[in-house]
Amino acid sequence: MEQLPEDWQRGLVIVAHPDDIEYGAAAAVARWTRQGKDIRYVLVTSGEAGIAGLTPAEAGPLREDEERTSAKIVGVSQVEFLGYPDGRIEEGLALRRDLAAAIRRHQPDMVVLFNFGDVWARGYANSADHRAVGRAGLDAVSDAGNEWIHTDLDLPPHSPRWAAVCGVADGSHGVDVTDTIETAVESLAAHHRYLAALSSDPVVDQARAVIDMTAGPKEGFPAARAVSFELYYFAG
Repeated sequence: MEQLPEDWQRGLVIVAHPDDIEYGAAAAVARWTRQGKDIRYVLVTSGEAGIAGLTPAEAGPLREDEERTSAKIVGVSQVEFLGYPDGRIEEGLALRRDLAAAIRRHQPDMVVLFNFGDVWARGYANSADHRAVGRAGLDAVSDAGNEWIHTDLDLPPHSPRWAAVCGVADGSHGVDVTDTIETAVESLAAHHRYLAALSSDPVVDQARAVIDMTAGPKEGFPAARAVSFELYYFAG
């Protein structure tokens, strides 16, 4: 496993829901903001269908607030929500267009996406929203740099250099997050209402268990704690 490139300055993280970033990637984000990098978040939904017993009208604003708090903990101040319906995202040209527009607006060198495979691991299905956003996001990285695609956007083309997909079982590249584990736990625990609905276990204990699982030692990578990514190269 190689070291993920870090010779860049601006990154954009694109995911489907509040809390997706905090399931591992935020540990790397905390490292990058400590390096002085400019990291921004784009969330396709507000996660309004994510809390049992709480209506979407109540859950959406609450989950947006929790995401902004989580982002601030790891040094991210720009958080954008695209307003797609939680649980009903459709992969297609409209989503690609909106994500390409976000890439052109924010002009990242590195785009971070979430696992868009059919499964997390053998026997564990990935969600339809994750699949749709990740796949459309990867296509949007190419779209954003092509002046003849999405010509209705009043935004200049922009070509990121890389896309890195987090949450994959066996990534090609790693990031040493040994020094940002506690920050990552705090960032995930900020999704307090969401986690409290998932389990009666203390929220901090839930958050620590997740981070221990996603940011543990990685075979072939020289770090006590690491997050793995699958890296894609682009012409930018």
